[in-house]
Amino acid sequence: MTARLPLAATAPEACQLTVTALGRYAPAHVSVLLPLHDRLRRVAATGSWQIFATLPLHTGLAGRVFVSGRAETVRPTSDEPTLPPDVCAQTCVPLLAPTGTVVGVLTLDWTEPVALPAWQATAEQVGARLGARIAQLGGPPKESRDEKLLRHAANLTAAVDEAGLVDAAVDAARDVSGLTSAILLLARPTGLRLVEPEHPHDAPGDLECRIRRSLTRHQSHPTLERLTAWVHERGAAYTLAEDGTVGLGEQELPLPDGVGTLIAVPLGPAETGGLLLVADELVRRPDPTTVNLLELLAAQAWICLDRLRSLAGLRKRAGSDPLTGLRHYGSFGERITDTTPGRTALLAIDVDDFKIINDTYGHQAGDQVLVELARALETALRQGDELYRVGGDEFIAVIEVGRPEEAAGIAERLVTAARRVGRTISVGVAVQNDAESPERTLRRADAALYDVKRDGRDGVRLAAA
Repeated sequence: MTARLPLAATAPEACQLTVTALGRYAPAHVSVLLPLHDRLRRVAATGSWQIFATLPLHTGLAGRVFVSGRAETVRPTSDEPTLPPDVCAQTCVPLLAPTGTVVGVLTLDWTEPVALPAWQATAEQVGARLGARIAQLGGPPKESRDEKLLRHAANLTAAVDEAGLVDAAVDAARDVSGLTSAILLLARPTGLRLVEPEHPHDAPGDLECRIRRSLTRHQSHPTLERLTAWVHERGAAYTLAEDGTVGLGEQELPLPDGVGTLIAVPLGPAETGGLLLVADELVRRPDPTTVNLLELLAAQAWICLDRLRSLAGLRKRAGSDPLTGLRHYGSFGERITDTTPGRTALLAIDVDDFKIINDTYGHQAGDQVLVELARALETALRQGDELYRVGGDEFIAVIEVGRPEEAAGIAERLVTAARRVGRTISVGVAVQNDAESPERTLRRADAALYDVKRDGRDGVRLAAA
């Protein structure tokens, strides 16, 4: 191995040569892992069925040895996770450059009993020589553009909400382009709006912060709307600063001084999508591949954003009444599992004479009454109060109060709101007692509601504690 290592032209070739040499003499599965971004990538291994994969830097024995720079040997009886069935021990040593920097990890999964201390010493010598050769060759191989694009595509796909997606898209645009600043603008009902990342992996630089401040001041600037339409019509484009101004499509953009390079990439359809802007202080003419990669990232970001919006719409429809838009009985069942005795009040609401409305004017008229009442009752409630439709003409409000009289006062506001739209309602109010189940509280509210019905409707009754 010592004689052949100098002949290796690349780091992966040196790793494979080492693995092949060790594999001839060691009764073990041998592999070498090199760092790639925030993971360790297995670049060479013995065995026909070896899986070439990556793992997080801090995962398992290999991750620990990479971080610590100290060799370790473990057996199935140690505190390590269970080793594979045919492995009786595992040796892991760092690949050390002459400077002492860890550039990778060498692992041996032993399949036969051996003199482990002697083999660990040999593996450490091998690791030092392989590490020195990798350092001579310029260090571990860099992440290719294809690998970088796939990593960012996976991050976009893994985003669980719009904020996480924006963070991933901004980080990806900076990383893939090599430029310092990335800004995302999305179409909103009020026009094109700047979207601020919440927890980006890479901190924005000074230029990006100044661009964001400028765009925030000019979000309704017609130039941005025209630029978005222009880019969506013609595709991604870039511009270089001339005489201190930056423009695209004959539009001078409302950007701060210091922008040398600007790439504009369309995101989704013009009407509902947006615009990805990537910039740098230096005048750096981007190569076509960079622009194409940004287009691919923007396309993936839009696919993920559209999926998240569709899922959010489905969740909303699944949790709401299609007629009134209020949350329905299933959502109410989930809500009352999180009540506070002494503070949570349930208001059982019933529309007076609703059957007569349906029988006289038809169900379409009855539906219209429910919609009007739902809007009126929502308006009468305070911010944070919740209204549910749990039956044909039955509603329940869940509110937090300081005392029972406060709950009764809110119920009176609901009765007044119903009268304003020409209807009347009956409301039963119950505040949850200590050690009382929400279901029991609801039964007391229903009982108070029926007391109102018996007394002539159009009123409020507070249930006894």
